[in-house]
Amino acid sequence: MRVNSRRHAWRNRAATTAALLVAAAGLATGQAATAHAAVACDVAYTTNDWQGGFTASVTVKNLGDPLTGWTLGFNFPTTTQQLTQGWSATWAQSGQAVTAKNLDWNGNLATGASTSIGFNGNWSGTNPKPTSFTINGVACGGTTPGNQPPTVSLTSPASGASYQTGAAVPLTATASDDGAVSKVEFYVDGTLVNTDTTAPYSYSATGLAAGSHTAKAKAYDNASPALSTETAAVPFTVAGTSTPSIVASPTSVSVPEGGSATVGFKLSQAPSGNVTVNLSKTGDSDITISPSTLSFTTANWNTAQNVTVSAAQDADQTNGTATITAAASGHTGATVTATEADDDGNPPTGEHVDNPYTDATGYVNPDWSAKAAAEPGGNAVAKISTGVWLDRIAAIAGSSSAMGLRAHLEEALRQDAANGSKPLTIQFVIYNLPNRDCSALASNGELLISQNGLNRYKTEYIDPIAAIMAEPRYAALRIVSIIEIDSLPNLITNLNVAKCQEAKDSGAYVNGVRYALDKLHAINNVYTYIDAGHHGWLGWDTNFGPSADLFASTVSGTVKGFDSVDGFITNTANYSALKEPHFTINTQVNGQTVRQSSWIDWNFYVDELSFAQAFRNTLIQKGFKSNIGMLIDTSRNGWGGSARPGAASTSTVLNTFVNESRVDRRIHAGNWCNQSGAGLGERPQASPAAGLDAYVWIKPPGESDGSSKEIPNNEGKGFDRMCDPTYTGNERNGNNMSGALADAPISGQWFSAQFRQLLQNAYPALP
Repeated sequence: MRVNSRRHAWRNRAATTAALLVAAAGLATGQAATAHAAVACDVAYTTNDWQGGFTASVTVKNLGDPLTGWTLGFNFPTTTQQLTQGWSATWAQSGQAVTAKNLDWNGNLATGASTSIGFNGNWSGTNPKPTSFTINGVACGGTTPGNQPPTVSLTSPASGASYQTGAAVPLTATASDDGAVSKVEFYVDGTLVNTDTTAPYSYSATGLAAGSHTAKAKAYDNASPALSTETAAVPFTVAGTSTPSIVASPTSVSVPEGGSATVGFKLSQAPSGNVTVNLSKTGDSDITISPSTLSFTTANWNTAQNVTVSAAQDADQTNGTATITAAASGHTGATVTATEADDDGNPPTGEHVDNPYTDATGYVNPDWSAKAAAEPGGNAVAKISTGVWLDRIAAIAGSSSAMGLRAHLEEALRQDAANGSKPLTIQFVIYNLPNRDCSALASNGELLISQNGLNRYKTEYIDPIAAIMAEPRYAALRIVSIIEIDSLPNLITNLNVAKCQEAKDSGAYVNGVRYALDKLHAINNVYTYIDAGHHGWLGWDTNFGPSADLFASTVSGTVKGFDSVDGFITNTANYSALKEPHFTINTQVNGQTVRQSSWIDWNFYVDELSFAQAFRNTLIQKGFKSNIGMLIDTSRNGWGGSARPGAASTSTVLNTFVNESRVDRRIHAGNWCNQSGAGLGERPQASPAAGLDAYVWIKPPGESDGSSKEIPNNEGKGFDRMCDPTYTGNERNGNNMSGALADAPISGQWFSAQFRQLLQNAYPALP
């Protein structure tokens, strides 16, 4: 089955205009400090002001002992400054005194760690900044913390690694300290085997007997007395002797004429020394390889190294083949079959049109169609085109219960042959970046950055997809690729999450998206659309502009630059209303703009269409082509049924007016999981509005966003409380109920009750 959920962690807008930066000094006093931690801190406070209101962004940095809980305190300088709403902490105000207490997820602050919180406020007269801050009652800028123990991590061997008898076992570690690391000791089975005083800290353990072993590292600082920290023991195995081999992935590759593909090579087990792999090629002379040698060591033997396989442009009409042979002394070799995808005399590739949805029929996924048709009334939509989610490496090949990429393309050829002269458009979601959905729980992926995830993403995921899509037999299809849902937007809004910060610091998201664009754009009949969140995520000015900048810098770094992108998609698998018919962002109620309402919360957009059109214009200003098109996923944003307002409210109370007028009937705009009351939205159609290539159903209606309770599974899917109908919420959804349906299965599995609700509440209504 295909797992294709992921909803978006909604964010209050964050302030970035640095009207003032306050490095908090020891100017305030308050409650007594907690007894278990020596507190020292630094606070940065910035605001974005407008007439009568402001947003404050506050960064708390711990300079003292590790904290397991903290409370920030400060005083507003005037009596007219008022806290109205905060996030990422529990905020309170008494008179001019303001406090912010940590939440469960950001209460632990290691020495040197920071967390960012913020709030909205009102003011009159002036809006001066606080000049002093406390953490747990201790003025920031307090005493210098005492000596801290070092940190140490054993990076090799990996847990469960296996080595052959006689092979060296690489022991490596990283270590750091607030002063300096004096030495790192390595232990095997609890016995000290080496001491290293210089980074990088490493040792090759030899002569280990066959059987089970453990390794650990222990770091010491340079203080007197010295403090030390040791890692947990990591298990590994020394196995009996066997002949090592060279491993190739994939073992067959299709190379487009005039283009290239890649094959990864690695060793099956750790060598005792350096190994040189020699590569040779026999067969079609138009097929070449580079490089011809690869070097592996005891440290990199398990990391695949790429070989580029190229096919020269020729005039013949033959799909030439070649055999690539990899050989190394003492190793069993590997062979790879390379086939040239000839472009002479094959079926026409078709023009790469401006809009792949124009005058085309949409591919109907038989897997989804059968499930939809089995539901009461489901035949009304069972022949509508929906997205196919390639959400893990195994989805490329498929299984006994789900079609793979090639099977879908073959079925698309059959449907194309039956639809007359019209072209056929088939949509695939490319969704498997390492640290995927870094701020989510319900839709985590299979690859991790720390476990060679980016290289695996390229060689085991993108390369096979591109090779199959590039085969000449599929050249007449219009293949739309939706690139990595929820990836780049997370680098703007969710860097307080460790996996997101790792994705940013390592460049994995940016490099992964670039790689996917380079590979897929090179195929003439493939169209690339990058995910751009939705208005309830990026609609605030502090997210809107930085997101456009990130997209521009990412795409400009591809081989073809801005030419490598056909457009962007918003609202993928989300519920944001396409249009709010009863008010706009400029509507005022009793002298107040609707932006001030709790529902809109100072966002600059009230619906998805206005956001998508505005975002497109900004992207063009950033350098994207003037003909880029937007897609909007309308599969579940219909919000029909009896709860849909038929007219604007007559109330003169702002929040009442907005709540009675809005067609988006979620409890809160931050709710994303299996929303109660939702309905099918606009049916897929081409060119529905200015700047729009199409309305699409990328999220197949009836497939769950996540389980409403924890369900053990072998797909790596966690339990997110936003999918629990009893959950009372968090600061990101204003501590409202989740609005999720009960009895939901894990993400991507069929959810009959949801599908029936979507049919019932469809807007426009089903015939």
